[in-house]
Amino acid sequence: MKKVLILGAGMVVRPMVSYLLQKNYHVTIASRTKEKAVKLINGHQRGVALAWTVDQEEKLDELIQNHDITVSLLPFAYHVMVAKKCIRYKKNLVTTSYVKPEMKALDEEARKAGIIILNELGVDPGIDHMSAMRIIDHIHNKKGEVVEFYSFTGALVAPEVEKNPFNYKFTWAPKGVLMAGNNDGRYLMDGQEKYVPTEDLFKNPLKVAFEEVGNLEVYPNRDSLPYQDLYGIPEAKSVFRGTFRYSGWCEIMDAFKKLNLFSYDELNMSGWSAVDFIAHLSGIDDTKNIKLRLAEKLNIGVDSSPIRALEWIGLLSDEPINMKQASPFDVVSDLMISRMMIKENERDMVVMQHTFHAKYKDGSEELITSEMLDYGTLKTDTSIARTVSLPAACGVEMILENKINLTGVHIPVLPEIYNPILDSLEKMGIKMKEKYGLPLSMNVN
Repeated sequence: MKKVLILGAGMVVRPMVSYLLQKNYHVTIASRTKEKAVKLINGHQRGVALAWTVDQEEKLDELIQNHDITVSLLPFAYHVMVAKKCIRYKKNLVTTSYVKPEMKALDEEARKAGIIILNELGVDPGIDHMSAMRIIDHIHNKKGEVVEFYSFTGALVAPEVEKNPFNYKFTWAPKGVLMAGNNDGRYLMDGQEKYVPTEDLFKNPLKVAFEEVGNLEVYPNRDSLPYQDLYGIPEAKSVFRGTFRYSGWCEIMDAFKKLNLFSYDELNMSGWSAVDFIAHLSGIDDTKNIKLRLAEKLNIGVDSSPIRALEWIGLLSDEPINMKQASPFDVVSDLMISRMMIKENERDMVVMQHTFHAKYKDGSEELITSEMLDYGTLKTDTSIARTVSLPAACGVEMILENKINLTGVHIPVLPEIYNPILDSLEKMGIKMKEKYGLPLSMNVN
């Protein structure tokens, strides 16, 4: 019986565990919190739950040696450490995280060890790569060119869920969601490179209509420029990867950033109340009229969404901060998380949309869209858990069954990887809806 080692027992792990156990693999979950792993195994005879922390490297050595493949669902900072051990013991590795330069640098060593380190096998990154490449290869096989490419993904609550002033609830990794808001952005538009500094990330979001959901906003998702090479579309004049949000989120996040609420710089906050905190960051002395002064500083109305959001999460109150030495990010993210996590009786969803402007040798042009709308199921799995962990589970199965024979560090942009995985996901209800021959007037911009 082939054995799978899963490192981590976070919010997205359960669908993978269920999938692999149903496929008759032995599954070991090693987690800092053993109780979470025990709950995921749920008494299954082929499952084992272990207490393990990342500083227990000798134990990790033993675990990797005794399993056929490792899945790292740890924070990305630990993936390289795990990868080096997998190379040492010639064991394959799967992650759902972006490939960092330190991971890419292990490519030659992984090849020499005869193993594959398959990364970015989640939803974004993951399903976005695979579904985009299926269309790009289709266009290229017809001797066409991809003139424009847009790819947007969002993890949101379902439309029927009651919203808060942010029009958003966290469905997974809330700290990661907010940290991503401190990134800058870069993309290609009409042949021109566009750079968006972090302070401008949420300004001027695109407005995009999504069937069954309505109008959504899009802001840049990191650096889109490398995807010309990764996706093999050097001919593209526009390449833009973005993140979906309901309307209102970008306006609020832009205001929060203007007030330095997501700064990582630590402050001495001993004895501060929430309103003392916001007054200090905004340079306002008049705490009695804090709403008016903040509105004046931000040049917005007192009843505007950012002011209502600040008040709703408690930043305009006299409640104590209860932190001595901390960063504004720590304070604000903790307040947001305490009030904005999705509830057990609420559905989440993942929305994804690719748009391709294709041009062919006969002079004809067409617009192609590829969309996914996936909902979570109450009391079982969230959509984000399904769409993150099931692609990785399919990849694990393919590697164990010798259906992927590549070595080195990879992401799922090759047909021998993405076609079988997308086909398997469709059988589980995770499916892209593709439309061809659309008029160019329906393009994103």
